[in-house]
Amino acid sequence: MQALLVMKFGGTSVGSAERMKVACDLIAKEASRRPVTAVVSAMSKITDLLLETTRCAEAGDQTGIDRGLATLETRHLEAAEQLVSAADLERVQQEVRDLVADFRRIVSGMQMLGYRPPRAVDEAIAVGERLSALLVSEHLRSRGLKATAVNAAEAVVTDAVFNNASPLMDATREKANARLQPLLQAGETPIVTGFNGATTDGRPTTLGRGGSDFSASILAAALGAAELWIWTDVDGIMTADPRLVPDAKILDEITYSEAAELAYAGAKVLHPRTLAPLVERRIPVWSKNSFSPDKPGTRIVPALTAGNSGARAVTSMGNVALVSLEPSNSAVSGVHIMAKALDALDRVNVEILALSSSSYRQSFCFLVRNEELDKASEAIETALALELTHGYVNGIEVDRNVGLLAVVGEGMRGAWGLAGRIFTAISRENVNVIAIAQGSSELTISVVVRRDGLEKAVRAVHTECHL
Repeated sequence: MQALLVMKFGGTSVGSAERMKVACDLIAKEASRRPVTAVVSAMSKITDLLLETTRCAEAGDQTGIDRGLATLETRHLEAAEQLVSAADLERVQQEVRDLVADFRRIVSGMQMLGYRPPRAVDEAIAVGERLSALLVSEHLRSRGLKATAVNAAEAVVTDAVFNNASPLMDATREKANARLQPLLQAGETPIVTGFNGATTDGRPTTLGRGGSDFSASILAAALGAAELWIWTDVDGIMTADPRLVPDAKILDEITYSEAAELAYAGAKVLHPRTLAPLVERRIPVWSKNSFSPDKPGTRIVPALTAGNSGARAVTSMGNVALVSLEPSNSAVSGVHIMAKALDALDRVNVEILALSSSSYRQSFCFLVRNEELDKASEAIETALALELTHGYVNGIEVDRNVGLLAVVGEGMRGAWGLAGRIFTAISRENVNVIAIAQGSSELTISVVVRRDGLEKAVRAVHTECHL
């Protein structure tokens, strides 16, 4: 459907009854012009609440379970009172209770097991999006717009990597069109849950934290949409975090590659995997602010219409750890050690944010998120148990007192002296550079620095690159 617009609303954009009304205003406005499919996140903080409740279940904490269930039910019942017509309120509130009961069933099973199976966690936390889709669709219906809540498990087919699944696009294209096209052709607006899907045999999965963006791009690609609009609580993609750099500017336009690199390196506007499904079909994306919908936002495109020179933006990430490994002597193959370590990280689905290595001693280091550090360390210790036991490796060193700075821009390729200027700007602030990583594409220069110097370094680089 060539005119189709897919609109995605993040947690803050549907974080309350008031924000859901604004989201519905935006949906209704566009639906009067062309077919629309909306993808919604859970209300703000609900996913965290659901996860914490599952942890309470694993620990046998009945008080914590009851508190989580009560908060979940109360918040959505109160929202329903403000969103649904009196004639439909009792029915909708019962549907809310039914979804909460579904969540209660899952956490009760976890409590009995004393364990949180990844598959069960995925099914449990998708309840947040299902509740949002219910409330948004019912509010639209109360305003006379034909809308239907759709569980993405009925439309998005994924692999079986629970908690961080990837889409199977051919199967998704077939299933999404079978489920959603009849609704669109009947003049209805599907309100689809973000973040979740199901395996080919129907087991519930999720796409990882922040995966609602990813869900929206998967559906946009599968349905052949004309555009994807991602509604957040910021005005667009900026040259830096405005909390660190007060004079940061909004980028009018940015490429897929630049946006993906910024997201991967810490910019919180998009999920890092969002843009991948759109590349083949060259579907443009807008990042917009649902709190200021009149502002134009940032357009994300395959290539810029104007020339692209130098750096475009700088981003940073503080919640990271640097892991270092070094063979005990030059007779030990560093390549072998690196290969085993990277394979171990891949098997436990840990993302490497930056990787750097030396030549003679073949030592290397890599950066991971703090929340993934424990499983990363455990996986490497298991994979290199023999080498560590016999002293072939000098041990695993972990430094949490670091931060990542990344400078991004397709126009940096071949830009004479740019890297030197970046490092000089950092050094002028008396910030020590610990590690450097840059791919052959020269799209991103990643720099690891001491955590207490990260913010100064970001400001210095932003000024140096005239962003």
